[in-house]
Amino acid sequence: MAWTYLMIAGLGEMFGVLMINKFHIERTLTSLLLLITGFSASFLFLALSMETLPMGLAYAVWTGIGAAGGAIFGMLLYGEPKDGKRIFFLSLIIAAVVGLKLVSPS
Repeated sequence: MAWTYLMIAGLGEMFGVLMINKFHIERTLTSLLLLITGFSASFLFLALSMETLPMGLAYAVWTGIGAAGGAIFGMLLYGEPKDGKRIFFLSLIIAAVVGLKLVSPS
């Protein structure tokens, strides 16, 4: 269950990052509340996952999901560059997250 919590935490992190950008574009109360909700859910599920998973592992996976997901959504939704080098290094982050899952005991 800890890995499920960690994946949800990573998705919350991605959502929070998207909401930072949305709040930057349109400073509305709704954008701010969505930003707070995304990061709150992210931290809650990260904490739940860390009841079982080691802190270093959980944090590495959480930041990897958030960083890669934020960059991918930036490319898809906000016209950020999609060059091959960027995609290659994003895929290395994703591969590292999958690798950590494969070699972890839980």
